[in-house]
Amino acid sequence: MDLIPSFQVDHIKLVPGIYESRVDTVGDQAVTTFDIRMKKPNLEPTLHGNAIHTIEHLVATFLRNDPEWKDKTIYWGPMGCLTGCYFIVKGRPTPQEILPVMIRAFEFCANFEGDIPGAKPDECGNYLFQDLPIAKWEAAKYLEVLKNNPCFEYPKK
Repeated sequence: MDLIPSFQVDHIKLVPGIYESRVDTVGDQAVTTFDIRMKKPNLEPTLHGNAIHTIEHLVATFLRNDPEWKDKTIYWGPMGCLTGCYFIVKGRPTPQEILPVMIRAFEFCANFEGDIPGAKPDECGNYLFQDLPIAKWEAAKYLEVLKNNPCFEYPKK
């Protein structure tokens, strides 16, 4: 079997930032997947499951309510390795073009107060698997990365 493209990225050289992971075509529409890398793979501790689940709920809610991005957003969710999230959008924006919305989304997450959206038993399959204080801490930490223009190309092996 062929090694899929995401496994051909040199994860030893990856640093936190925003990467264009891939561009696909669905019908006549481009669909872009971004790697929102929050942790240095294999060196930093991963995101705690409860925290990334909360970040997923908060950022997905933010993106699907943002006037500019709500109709472009296809998917926001965690990577299986728990070092970041995937952001899948309609069209072909660049990492630089999504940087402002990522900053706003992580500011929303870092400053969030109240009940986590979608975290009730009738709204989520694992509604108790949440940790707002750690999610806010992780979001604030990643905001420092975002504010330093972290748009990179994948390091290849």
